[in-house]
Amino acid sequence: MITQYKIVEKNHEICIAVKRSDRRTIGLEVKRTGEVLVRTPTNMSDKTLSAFIEKHRAWIINKVLLTMEKRKNAIEFPTADELTYEELEMIQAKIWNRVSYYRKQMEVTVGRITIRNQKTRWGSCSSKGNLNFNYRLYYLPEELLDYVVVHELAHRSHMNHSKEFWEEVEKYMPDYKERKKRLGEIRL
Repeated sequence: MITQYKIVEKNHEICIAVKRSDRRTIGLEVKRTGEVLVRTPTNMSDKTLSAFIEKHRAWIINKVLLTMEKRKNAIEFPTADELTYEELEMIQAKIWNRVSYYRKQMEVTVGRITIRNQKTRWGSCSSKGNLNFNYRLYYLPEELLDYVVVHELAHRSHMNHSKEFWEEVEKYMPDYKERKKRLGEIRL
């Protein structure tokens, strides 16, 4: 019984793990890591399994290559506990510098500025004007850091995502849609 299957395409070799279980259908998955897994019923013949994989060969190759391309362009962030005191100070100084610059331009006030290890957000703004920023912003291109800063400072005038809010963002960052899109492609 096959437990692994290989697809060789030009200079790429893709290993496919085969997991058999008490299921009725066959399933195909390409994980974020680029690993490929086929789940099959225990009694599926090797011939049927091979035919299924070959039928989906082009899809598997394209999906793996796309996944690997995304991984190549991904930013590897250090974990918060890997940061030294000096690195934390540099992160704080850089973000505070950008907040100070845009705060003056946008003519808004702010309360506390905190750098955090946030799991799901790049930044936030409270109704009291306190700003929180994800430490990972330090490792992004400056135009993406600036987008998050302008976004949060715009909340000082509009505590929502209304048309007026986005007009405020656009006033200071005409290409904000492109920056927002790029930021959305980065996994926290």
